[in-house]
Amino acid sequence: MLLDTKISRRGFIKGAGALTFSFAFGGLATRPGAALAQEGAAKFNAWVSIAANDIVTVVVPAAEMGQGVITALPLILAEELDADWAKVRFEYAPPNPKIYGNYHRLFNGAMLDAGSLTVPGYWLPLRIGGAQARRVLMDNVARQWGVPLEELSTEPSVVVHAKSGRRISYGEVVKFASVPDELPKLGESDLKRPSQFRLIGKDAPRVDVPSKVDGSAKYGIDVRLPGMVYASVLESPMDGAKPAKVNAEEVMRVAGVTRVIPMPFGVAVIGDTVQATRKGRAALKVDWDFSDAAAKNFDSAQAIAEYARHGKDPNAKALEWFTQGDAAKALAGAAKLVSAEYTSEHCYHAQMEPMNCVARVSEDGKSAEVWTGTQSNFLATVTAAGVLKTTPDRIAVHQHLLGGGYGRRIAPDAVAQAVALANVTKQTVKLMLTREDDLAAARPRPMTCQLVKAGLDANGRLVAWHHRMVAENVDAIAAPPRFKATGGKDLIGWRGMEQLYYDVPNMLADGVREVRGMRVQPWRGIGAGYTKFAAESFLDEIAHATGKDPLALRLELTKNHPRASGVLRAAAEMADWSRPRPQDRALGIAFADYHDTLTAGVAEVSVDRKTGRIRVHNYWVAADPGIVVQPSNARAQLEGAVVYGLSAALTEELTVKAGAIRQSNFHEYRVLRMADMPEIHTRILSTDNAPSGMGEVGVPAVAPAIGNAVFKLTGKRLRQLPMSPERVQAVLKA
Repeated sequence: MLLDTKISRRGFIKGAGALTFSFAFGGLATRPGAALAQEGAAKFNAWVSIAANDIVTVVVPAAEMGQGVITALPLILAEELDADWAKVRFEYAPPNPKIYGNYHRLFNGAMLDAGSLTVPGYWLPLRIGGAQARRVLMDNVARQWGVPLEELSTEPSVVVHAKSGRRISYGEVVKFASVPDELPKLGESDLKRPSQFRLIGKDAPRVDVPSKVDGSAKYGIDVRLPGMVYASVLESPMDGAKPAKVNAEEVMRVAGVTRVIPMPFGVAVIGDTVQATRKGRAALKVDWDFSDAAAKNFDSAQAIAEYARHGKDPNAKALEWFTQGDAAKALAGAAKLVSAEYTSEHCYHAQMEPMNCVARVSEDGKSAEVWTGTQSNFLATVTAAGVLKTTPDRIAVHQHLLGGGYGRRIAPDAVAQAVALANVTKQTVKLMLTREDDLAAARPRPMTCQLVKAGLDANGRLVAWHHRMVAENVDAIAAPPRFKATGGKDLIGWRGMEQLYYDVPNMLADGVREVRGMRVQPWRGIGAGYTKFAAESFLDEIAHATGKDPLALRLELTKNHPRASGVLRAAAEMADWSRPRPQDRALGIAFADYHDTLTAGVAEVSVDRKTGRIRVHNYWVAADPGIVVQPSNARAQLEGAVVYGLSAALTEELTVKAGAIRQSNFHEYRVLRMADMPEIHTRILSTDNAPSGMGEVGVPAVAPAIGNAVFKLTGKRLRQLPMSPERVQAVLKA
């Protein structure tokens, strides 16, 4: 049957909270109440409870999407609790940002797993939570045994009184313990010093790996519930496009199809099996109404030139990120000017698990349960509540493993769709997108044009820099190149909070927003994935213009920042930078900072001049992320990010015509194959600085390192991503 949903697009988008990041949260509450829980388990604060059988349960407020967070976060707390790691378990936190929000300076309380900021954001709260629980345990033992607190110490999950030789396990303490209403006031000075760490900095087996090996791991796509029906969706080709005419009667004749439902986001086919819904979805013929679609005339092939023209317009309305000194004056008075234009295409997240969600809505339509893998369970509750016009506390979200996130699973579109369909049908609905639908519904990385200009004095010293970004989104998603001017303040990066490591006296960074209606979204590495391509490639152009070695120039600019110089030297040392290479190979270097984590990469490449194919043979990468919680996992994250960066640099490109994405699957959207992989060599420089994240920092330096190596080999500069064979051929022939 064809259902009239009576849901307007405006109402749906408004109710779903669109795809915004408008979080407004209260302060962090470290303890929600209650002391002893049922069955002899004591809940010490919002983060940890201990049972009489010695099992320690740590609450994890973030999603596990392969980055090892359900291991790292419990381990951080267990360190300060002095817990026996073999007895530590985890459970996902409920969607309550007032308690479990990430208070990293960039998130300010958002309950969101993104930006490699989970470990940095929860580092201090989890340590304090563990230390508080340890102190409460010791206070109870001191009271029970009648000994001074100062005479007690702990070993893994045991309180020890050395003078008498008495020992008692945490589980035994729980049997008589009471948790005070006012928890101990502890700060950083009460926590362990890095030299005292027993768990942090040592390799612990990842908690999620065994289930992934034996096949028992449960992702959102694995959920099955009694009475569940299936939904496939022919996605609207762009925001604002709505179905005007649907061949519903024809599709209803497909065996197993029970309903065809036009919705603001496309046309849904409901059926008894996945196969039935896919056959029905394949049989759909839809005439779309594009009257409200802002992107209907967008053509990515034409837009790049328009972006460049608008960015060069002296009357362009630019959003200023940062200004220091007088860049315009310094450029006007410079002995030599260097300028360039860099561009990048849209990129698909290409997560292995296509978007999916299971939803069940109550009969009155005022509450719901949702089963999914999401990078923000709180945003999922807000979205579902918006669709149902109810409150978030009436939405239960069952968090599952994510088969890849990379920023794609921040957007709550699958949750909104599944909840809307469950409400219309009053059935438990499992929404599953095919790869084709997932691509059609892509929220790609923004396409960009970057205009960079530098001024050199008579001695070839870099004295001025102007970097202009032109993109669909230049504020929340884009991050400009990050420099620090001599004696000056920080350049605004993503949300204005990044550290800066190159010393330049006059700096201007701004952005021109091109509103084209494309539904762009953060992608692994956020804006650094393309801004670093422009900034680090352009810095090589400056090195060439001044006759300086690219490594030497970077070391000169980072001489006041030892950590930055340190990763540059480490990467160069691994690659043996000064050693001559065979005639058909060359090295390129790049530096990147990402949310306080510093990295440098060196690429060794060759170029097939007949086909234009770039081959990366080796990639050396060094990173300084501060304290490393899990060394082997940190290396894995760094290597994985390098692979992601390689793929985006060399092959990945979404093209858009008349507002719709043209690629349909991986035969058209090419990602890096195993045969294309270089040898990746990693070095992690662990320092005593607070951890600053590892999941994305490997991406930004890859593309400029490759481009810089190609220039050294061929004398030709590649200024567009991806550096596809066709583009390389065109540049070589130019």
